[in-house]
Amino acid sequence: MKSSRHWLWFLCVLILASVPTAWSQDAADSSEAVRPSGVSGSVRKAKAVTAKDKIAKANRSDNEQDADAEPTPSRKAKTSKSTHTHSHRARAKSKETAETIPAPTEFTPEGIPKTSAASVIVVDANSGKTLYEKNPDQFRAPASTQKLLTALIVAESGFLDRQVTVQPTDTMAEPVKLNIKAGDTYQRIDLLRALLVKSPNDVARCLARDNAGSIEAFAEVMNRRAQQLGAVHSHFVNPNGLPVPGQYSTARDLSLIARTAYANPTIRSIVCLPQLVFRFANGRTRELENTNKLLRRLPYCNGMKTGYTDSAGKCLIASGTRPGRDVIVVVLGDTSSRVWRDASALLSWSLWM
Repeated sequence: MKSSRHWLWFLCVLILASVPTAWSQDAADSSEAVRPSGVSGSVRKAKAVTAKDKIAKANRSDNEQDADAEPTPSRKAKTSKSTHTHSHRARAKSKETAETIPAPTEFTPEGIPKTSAASVIVVDANSGKTLYEKNPDQFRAPASTQKLLTALIVAESGFLDRQVTVQPTDTMAEPVKLNIKAGDTYQRIDLLRALLVKSPNDVARCLARDNAGSIEAFAEVMNRRAQQLGAVHSHFVNPNGLPVPGQYSTARDLSLIARTAYANPTIRSIVCLPQLVFRFANGRTRELENTNKLLRRLPYCNGMKTGYTDSAGKCLIASGTRPGRDVIVVVLGDTSSRVWRDASALLSWSLWM
């Protein structure tokens, strides 16, 4: 009897000892049941992420990840380049955002946008009718906007597939250059595209010298063509608009030149390009972004030419179109912070007035 009780007691102890093991197994099975497919080991619960955590993580992304990449030189270089590119893009995006958001435009009682430019004119590109003007006959330095006349003369001369060999004198132009080299050969049309999109001064000299034999001879061609177009209050000395004594124009004269350029199919097909790829004589390529930012900001803008020097200020000839109407806006002597806003407002107003 006593032996039976001992045996019963031993059996109870054995049963009680096995219970925690079963519970542990159930817990493990429960964990296994919620584990994602293909993942071994226990599953950790996600911690709640606070704003402070996000900032700390962002800081680690910029700083600590580069340290993690130290062991492999190639990876280090790649990470450094990636970080540099990220920073560059962030700065560019910030700058573009600031420039893209225009300040509110003020209007006259007649509903015409007010501008800070020294001289302005808005014309109908087809009829030539003046829609708005502000000091249109004031003598102004035109800067690179006069390259429209340079381009027009080259386009009208034809033979745009003919080869041009760069001469040493062509490269003597600062500060904006494409850096074409003496002895290199290009087609006229390729140089013409680069001139109107990126506005390099050495390309302007090359095309002018090729056209007339010298810069001085080409200036005579420019003045003669300007007179023919009715731009009688202008005088040009070089093909690129760099400041020199005796070189000047007016907003009205530039609008006359721009109207003729706008009607030229070759010019028209180039000034609307947001960017183009230029191939140098050695085979290297470079993407040229159009200096006219309105092409990327306004869907109805389709040209034309920018300009800037210290003496001229910010200058812009902008064209726009919508069904049944084409307009040209000339803005001279504006400021960096206002030129795009002023031209945008005038284009919009004149197209839908």
